[in-house]
Amino acid sequence: MIITPKYFKDKLPKALTMSYDDGPYEDYRLVELFNKYKIKGTFHLNSRYMDRDDYPPQPEKIKMTDAKKLYEGHEISVHTVNHADLRDVNNLRFLHEVLDDKKALEDIAGYPVRGMSYPYGYYNDEVVQRLRYLDMEYARTTKSHKSFYLPDDFLVWHPTCHHNDATDLISAFDSPRWNMGMNLFYVWGHSYEFERWGDKWYIIEEFCKRISGREDIWYATNIEIKDYVDAVRNLKFTVDTSMVYNPSCTDVWLDVDREPVKVAAGQLTKLK
Repeated sequence: MIITPKYFKDKLPKALTMSYDDGPYEDYRLVELFNKYKIKGTFHLNSRYMDRDDYPPQPEKIKMTDAKKLYEGHEISVHTVNHADLRDVNNLRFLHEVLDDKKALEDIAGYPVRGMSYPYGYYNDEVVQRLRYLDMEYARTTKSHKSFYLPDDFLVWHPTCHHNDATDLISAFDSPRWNMGMNLFYVWGHSYEFERWGDKWYIIEEFCKRISGREDIWYATNIEIKDYVDAVRNLKFTVDTSMVYNPSCTDVWLDVDREPVKVAAGQLTKLK
């Protein structure tokens, strides 16, 4: 019997998640575009700079009073209070940058904020270990790998690509080479890049148009991806793999001898 973790939520073989930093004013237009095409995004925010337009070279930010409604259906996530390089701060400053941002964003979002992206994409082993002590559940880098694999460690979560390269990778995403496991297309960027570096909204509009509305893709936030993968990785198998117990509250799907099998939340499932 061959058992493979091949499926995402609802037996879908592929997933797409989008990840955008800084909360610039252009997020208003980007979220509208995502909502139009039913694509989910995660938005990593610096709580100090929200509402501000007088911190050059920081671009103008979204209004704090708009954030909860604007990002509804998406995910709000940490990006530190001051967009700090976490490699260069002491322990007290580290706590301030991460936890104070988390608290401020939770007050806005109305739910636990559980992940983040690294300011400037900068991190090292010490930063990762500190975040682990703080129970942060994921942290996105800016190191694109141009592939569709899942991370071994979600605190070092490399994306597939920057949005400038995303459309060109759609054909690779559909290649038979990537039909053997759980394939994630993870795109990152900043929404101000579409406007302040020339009118480039066509880049993300074309990508959304081509990748949306597909029956083989789960459109999810960063934390939804992480939660589902955790549920799959925490399945408990008997030695002979004839049975599996799912201790999570999430239904997951496995490929068992090339047939999809649902492993219901909190249930023991016989595989043969």
